[in-house]
Amino acid sequence: MKKVITVLKGDGIGPEIVDEAIKVLGRIAEKYSHEFVYKYVDIGGCAIDKYGVPITDEGMEQCKNCDSVLLGAVGGPKWDNVDPSVRPEKALLAVRHELGLFANLRPTKLFPQLADASPLKQSIIGNGIDLLIVRELTGGIYFGKRNTAEENGEAFASDEMKYYAHEIERIGRVAFESAKKRRGKVSSVDKANVLDSSRLWRKIMHKLGEEYKDVEYEDVLVDNTAMQLIKNPSRFDVVVTENMFGDILSDEASMLTGSIGMMPSASLSEGTLGMYEPIHGSAPDIAGTDMANPLGTILSAAMMLRYSFDMANEADDIENAVNAVLDEGYRTADIMRDGMKKVGCREMGTLVTEKI
Repeated sequence: MKKVITVLKGDGIGPEIVDEAIKVLGRIAEKYSHEFVYKYVDIGGCAIDKYGVPITDEGMEQCKNCDSVLLGAVGGPKWDNVDPSVRPEKALLAVRHELGLFANLRPTKLFPQLADASPLKQSIIGNGIDLLIVRELTGGIYFGKRNTAEENGEAFASDEMKYYAHEIERIGRVAFESAKKRRGKVSSVDKANVLDSSRLWRKIMHKLGEEYKDVEYEDVLVDNTAMQLIKNPSRFDVVVTENMFGDILSDEASMLTGSIGMMPSASLSEGTLGMYEPIHGSAPDIAGTDMANPLGTILSAAMMLRYSFDMANEADDIENAVNAVLDEGYRTADIMRDGMKKVGCREMGTLVTEKI
């Protein structure tokens, strides 16, 4: 099977971790007689340096005309003071919008081999941590109207948090369908005791709950969710929420596993096109040192095979290979513990590849 993958290596450690994911995908292609064709596009700070914009029109067209997008990371202190209209992160918002990537799936799973890396007590993580955060990605406060002005001699700023019913319904369906393939529970997170947008959110989610009778449903306020993720994370299966809440909660959840470097993510459209990336940043302080953890990117590649290419066996192979390498005690610096075998980014990628 032939698939065209647009590769956005980005900034900082982005090129290093993406190279290891491509190494793993190469082994999958070899084993299963697939053909993966890679089209490389500059994005983020490196694109600003070359072209003056975080992604060119030609680059965006390449993202649109492919089977999937694999992303490393963008940004860094070097570009903190550029014009806000061309900041590196603007490219990510643009890609999400242009590709219709409305659903962000962030699995949070504590690998048993890394249980001692979790900041939570063993008594809390004893039941395991395995949840999926489904974040709405193209609506809400990040895409609402913004205004900075002056009133009565004083500066003020405002950001609009707006949702249409159809936007809520489609992300809700992703959550309920995901729950049917997992443990059958959806926790919908909102702030309905304060926000009108959340009250509409809850109304639409309740209608979906009536439709999906085979899925357990609950409403959880966002502040309570933040507490329960620390107190009792095993109570959650699929957590669905709007853009800003999901941004914050998914980062909180990722730290329950002990390392943000292990966490993959998928951003999906209503078709098969998706963008896959680790949830961590560009880590410019360790760029070029071979210290980065490529496992989040490698696991993102596995999600790409599973969700965009319908290659479940191939995705399983990658995930099993990661588990096997961890079982043998290999660790990058961010997950290193006494008695383990420390390896660099390139060697970790090679070890995973060899296990497939």
